[in-house]
Amino acid sequence: MKAKLGIAPIAWSNDDLPELGGETSLDTCLSESKLAGFTGVETGGKFPKTPEKLGPILKNHKLYLASGWYSGTVLDNDLENEKDKVLQQLTLFRDLGAAVLAYGETSGTIQNIRHAPLNTKRKIHSEDFREYGRKLTLFAEFCADFGVPISFHHHMGTAIETEDELDKLMNHTGEAVKILFDTGHMTFAGGNSLRVINKYAKRINHFHAKDIRSKVVNDLDRSKKSFLDFVLEGAFTVPGDGNINFKEVVETLSNNNYEGWFIVEAEQDPAKANPFEYAKIGNKELVECLSMYGYEIEDYRDEYY
Repeated sequence: MKAKLGIAPIAWSNDDLPELGGETSLDTCLSESKLAGFTGVETGGKFPKTPEKLGPILKNHKLYLASGWYSGTVLDNDLENEKDKVLQQLTLFRDLGAAVLAYGETSGTIQNIRHAPLNTKRKIHSEDFREYGRKLTLFAEFCADFGVPISFHHHMGTAIETEDELDKLMNHTGEAVKILFDTGHMTFAGGNSLRVINKYAKRINHFHAKDIRSKVVNDLDRSKKSFLDFVLEGAFTVPGDGNINFKEVVETLSNNNYEGWFIVEAEQDPAKANPFEYAKIGNKELVECLSMYGYEIEDYRDEYY
C-alpha cells in the first residue's frame, strides 16, 4: 500500500485567528514543511489562488498540492450558485493535481466565531437530511466530473460534527460524497475513530492525522467556551504529542486498504508550539506507524508539474 505525507499550513498561520502566526510568511511555511519531511501541503489563506502563481512556488519547494479547505454552503445555498462559487478553487486544484477538495459545511458555522459557545452549533433536523444529502450528492458529482472529488470534513462547530451526524449524512448521500476522516475532530466530538473507519472505509478518500490533549478538551466548558477558545487553550496537537493512539488508527486504515494522503494538521499557538519542531514530531510518528503496517511512503518526483 502507498502513502503520501503532507501537512496543513494552519500550524504556521491560522486564518481564523490571525494573531496566531499572522506574520509568518508562506515561504517559511513551505520551506519548513519540506525540511520536516513532507512532500505535500494543503492550501491556506496566504496561498496564491491561481495555478500560474501557485504552481511554480510549490515546484520550487518540491511540494505537491494535496488538498485544501473549501467553505461549502450547500446546506443553505442554491446548487447552481454553489457550483459557481467553487469553480475557481476547483480549477486551481485540478490544474495542480490535488487529490481532493476538503469540503466543510459552513452554513451557520460557529467554528470561526470567538464568542459562540461550542454547544450552540447548528443542528440539522432529521427530516432535513434527505434534501441536504440529495443536494450534496449532486454537488459532489459535479466536482468529480470536473476532475476533483470532494472529501467531506466533519468538523467541530459545524452542522456535521458528531459520529451520529456523520452517520445520518452518509445514509442520505450517494457514493460521490466521500469522507475526509479527522481523528482529532472525531475524538473531540465524542466519536470512536476506529469504529468510524471500519464503517466507512470505502468512502474515506483523505485523512487528517490530528491529535488532541484530552485534559484540555475534557476540562473546558462547552456551554461557555468557543471552538477557538479550545484551540487557544491547546486542545489540538500533532500525532505523537497527544492522547490518540495512532498505531491503532493506522493499523485500522491499513486493514481497510486505505491509500493516499496522510495529512498532519494541528492548529496551535506557534509562540507556544514551534511549527517546525512539531511538524517533525508529527512526521516521525506517522513514519513509524506507516512503516509498522506495511505502507510504502512515496517521495516527491520533480517532473510532476
